[in-house]
Amino acid sequence: MRCAESVEHVRKYKRNLRYLGSVEIKLPEEQVSNDLKSVVSQSDWILLCVPAAFLKDALSDITPEDLKGKKIISAIKGIVPEHNLIVGEFMNQHYGIPLEDILVISGPCHAEEVALEKLSYLTIASPDTDSAANFAQLLTTRYIKTNVSEDIYGTEYAAVLKNIYAVASGICHGLGYGDNFQAVLIANAIREISRFVDVVHPIDRDINESAYLGDLLVTAYSQFSRNRTFGNMIGKGYTVKSAQLEMNMIAEGYYAVKSLHQINKNHKVHMPICRAVYAILYESHSPLIEMRLLADQLN
Repeated sequence: MRCAESVEHVRKYKRNLRYLGSVEIKLPEEQVSNDLKSVVSQSDWILLCVPAAFLKDALSDITPEDLKGKKIISAIKGIVPEHNLIVGEFMNQHYGIPLEDILVISGPCHAEEVALEKLSYLTIASPDTDSAANFAQLLTTRYIKTNVSEDIYGTEYAAVLKNIYAVASGICHGLGYGDNFQAVLIANAIREISRFVDVVHPIDRDINESAYLGDLLVTAYSQFSRNRTFGNMIGKGYTVKSAQLEMNMIAEGYYAVKSLHQINKNHKVHMPICRAVYAILYESHSPLIEMRLLADQLN
């Protein structure tokens, strides 16, 4: 944990009041620390789960040598700003981590339901499927089931994109659109995901698998979705800044849509939903007008 006071609080009360404060943290005291370099040196598996916008800052004291020989697992559903790279690419290019030592966790899975021990499914993706299977075994419990995939690019990009579509879903809900339109919106969203990942990493994949479609559905519809909540506030008239301040949590879709907009300048994939969200969040277009224009493009 970044904050020394938070470390002491968790050690004393076994709770993190900022995140899932009702959940008891069942860790020995010595396993809670704010000394990242020390924690990394003692670990074989490094799980990254800070928001993508803050990943560089979080790793500022960590060198490529510190991570040499480690397995890096990303649970981050975002793109590293400035570099416009998914986390796996960023760790490969800036820390020299071989792709076979990088793993990606995808859902559909909300932390709140895991904390409540509700049945959840995870997909672990890596070019090294043996490593993915080994890590999946570490996560498997009576209420967490795991799958393994070699599609590290597709699962990670899909996880990024679904946050953008959850923002779109929230905007529509805030504007008063009903379930009928939401269903059409998400049906078109999965087709956008399919078009984009097929261009970025063209392999044989089933876009209807839970790591793609399932993750999109839970993020677009769930009450626990930060991105949907953020979009809902935008649809109701909040400014971006006021919505961020009131939520006090990071909606990855806000940062992701800007990066995807830049990335897609090279690929030129037809992505009208992403374009509409970008126009609303970064070009100050009216949510009402943008969604009306988008509705005419969907089928």
